[in-house]
Amino acid sequence: MQTMQTMQTMRAAMYDSYGGPEVLYVAEVPVPEPSAGEVLVRVRASSINGGELAVRAGTLRLLTGRRFPRKLGLDLVGEVVALGADVTTVTVGDRVWGTVEEIESGATAQYALVRPDKIAKAPSGPSAVESVSLVAGGTTAITALRDHAGLKPGERLLVRGASGGVGSLAVQIGHLYGAHVTGLAGAKTLDFVRSLGADEALDYRTTAPEELGRFDVVLDTAGTEHRRYRRLLAPGGRMVAVSLDFARLAPSIAYLATSARHGARRVRFFRGDPRSDLFAELTRLVDSGDVRPVVDTVHPLEDIAVAHRALAAGGVRGKHVVDIG
Repeated sequence: MQTMQTMQTMRAAMYDSYGGPEVLYVAEVPVPEPSAGEVLVRVRASSINGGELAVRAGTLRLLTGRRFPRKLGLDLVGEVVALGADVTTVTVGDRVWGTVEEIESGATAQYALVRPDKIAKAPSGPSAVESVSLVAGGTTAITALRDHAGLKPGERLLVRGASGGVGSLAVQIGHLYGAHVTGLAGAKTLDFVRSLGADEALDYRTTAPEELGRFDVVLDTAGTEHRRYRRLLAPGGRMVAVSLDFARLAPSIAYLATSARHGARRVRFFRGDPRSDLFAELTRLVDSGDVRPVVDTVHPLEDIAVAHRALAAGGVRGKHVVDIG
């Protein structure tokens, strides 16, 4: 096993039961050792994703179970410090970004285990806290717009939740792909959405869907009212949903499952599972200057509960980032 010197213990964000942000704490735990086919990364920054709030609250407990204590965090930026057997695609010392395999693996910690096919070399310019703001949103936006929607130059794109972690990247990437981009967001974030390349930025509270016209592609990051926004699709239009309505989870899943198979305007839904080639493509876009970081607030690890409360409060401009140090 190739390795560089590491600590024996590390600080990690954790929780012992489902509940509000108050269940979160930072613990001192052993540094994991990479098994065959695993990479140990010294994490410099992670971020808070919307799905983590639902998992922590217990909304998805039928899927996530009751095994505690549980770690936090999906995406990371850091340096490779140890390699398990049979890992040949990265080397010790590489600066990488990517995602852990499961939430339980815990990217919001000083060290994290990752699979080599879930990381790639990080962009050379932005800092770790800047770069990590792009990981989840950037890979989701590319997959949604390029692979599932097949967005073409000149098409009309509507992005719901355009100021959030995924939406802020979807606006940039939609603009890069040559679409006419309309972003729906809160009134206080509209200037931010326009600065990302949106041709139009509208307040979702005062703009009814019926006032928006027709779109070739609708990207939904809000998870609600899928039926109303699906009706905005022009002939041949495509809707991609990347979030569920956690308050009405069963009906939300049922509607998406049905609409994915029936009707002229089908809804695509996917669970993000980015791999190295997708991270490498995002690195290229960042290094070329086509995509820029979207950091709302940087939180120290000790303020993990504060970060969760801040994201839940809404009005976000990009990502809430955790500086691991």
